[in-house]
Amino acid sequence: MSEPRRRSARGEQQEAASQTNGRSKAARAVEMGDEDEGGAGPSTFQEEDDDPARRRELRSRYRDLINSVQQNREDMLSPANNKLTDVLEEANRLFVNVRQAREAALDAHLLVLATDLGKEKASQLHADGSAFDLTAYAEHLLSFMGINRLEGEDDEDGRTTGYLPPDAWLRLNKKVSSSFRVAPLFHFMLGSFEAEPPEPRQRVERQRRVPNMEAKRVMPTQLKKMAESHQEATEKEVERILGCLQSYFADDPESPISYYEFVIDPKSFARTVENIFHTSFLVRDGLARVYLDDDKLPCVAPVEDGEVEPGGATNRQQCIVSICPADWKELIRVFEIKEALIPATALPPQDD
Repeated sequence: MSEPRRRSARGEQQEAASQTNGRSKAARAVEMGDEDEGGAGPSTFQEEDDDPARRRELRSRYRDLINSVQQNREDMLSPANNKLTDVLEEANRLFVNVRQAREAALDAHLLVLATDLGKEKASQLHADGSAFDLTAYAEHLLSFMGINRLEGEDDEDGRTTGYLPPDAWLRLNKKVSSSFRVAPLFHFMLGSFEAEPPEPRQRVERQRRVPNMEAKRVMPTQLKKMAESHQEATEKEVERILGCLQSYFADDPESPISYYEFVIDPKSFARTVENIFHTSFLVRDGLARVYLDDDKLPCVAPVEDGEVEPGGATNRQQCIVSICPADWKELIRVFEIKEALIPATALPPQDD
């Protein structure tokens, strides 16, 4: 490159540098002029930044805000509130007064916490809108119905259920009734119609079948034989139980015979019921009597020949005895019944 060209290039560079320096000096002069017009120069800002009380208050407010974010983390993650936005707005107001490194570090720490919360809250959102928070919906519904948490009763887990006012459901009904399509009521324009009773149908009597002579002759005979057979078996069983009662009473007349020990068969609940049934015939016919001992427990004893009870037959009282398998087992356990006093005997075969 020739020497004249080099000199012209150097001249252009020096001119551009002088213009840049002139602009920077003018900008500084404007800034200095603005500061002077506002009445606060560099010395004034320096004094405010070095105020220990002001910096201490600023750091305290930052720490309180950080603690609030850490303690209310779950509430801030809920999409139902805007607490995270309020925290960020408060941080912006505090950042205006930050001038030193210690306050800037607290602001950075708060910003990191808010960023993590915002990221986690954004990950919980669903773009398709398919997610539905049942808990949040229930809380909003109870709040709308006017629940009072202070007047409620505690449940089994120790949580307060709250108290709903009497018109809570009515308030909800008024709110949601407009969202449902209800079919209009049906009304007759000319009043209720006159309904005539249906015509009675003619009743056709069916002819009954007349039994033949063979059925008349055979069936009553069979039923009569069965009734006589059962009656004879019952009488024989009643006589046998009376013999057992008289035998036990003759062995020790002074010792009362417990009613439960006499009728209960520890090996068969069905035979126990049969013993109670047959013993009731002895009491009905006046062949045995049931009385209470000193412990108010029922006892049974045979009635001797010629023995007349005070008051005659009018003093006799009757009652209904009921027993179930559970009571039967309990009586066996309480009275320690090992064997039945009424031995089980097979009934004789009945004639067809």
